Amino acid sequence: MSEQTVYEAVGGTPWFVGLIDRFYDAVAVDVLLRPMYPDDLTESREHMVKFLVQYWGGPTTYSEERGHPRLRMRHAPFVITDAERNAWFDHMADAVRAGDLPPELEQQMIDYFAMAATHMINTQ
Repeated sequence: MSEQTVYEAVGGTPWFVGLIDRFYDAVAVDVLLRPMYPDDLTESREHMVKFLVQYWGGPTTYSEERGHPRLRMRHAPFVITDAERNAWFDHMADAVRAGDLPPELEQQMIDYFAMAATHMINTQ
């Protein structure tokens, strides 16, 4: 019997849609982060849901549609310092915590997002 993926454990795509809705609702009113995003956040939301679904063991739609994630390359045009990293991570951690996950899954997600956010820093 195979182990359950995180994607399956959280209930699949609907959980990730809720996560990203909570996250982008916060980004939409963040004076530091909002200028980094397009006026219409619809595609940003869709891409991030598909990326996270794939990362956590769900369908590979993201790669099928957009190729390799190349996160640092996709974020290279933006100045990302500790301040942007921390604002992004704080919104994401809040969105995860509001997701009603078991503590071990919540911590696994928060640890991943902390690492990913730090990896995006490109300016001191």
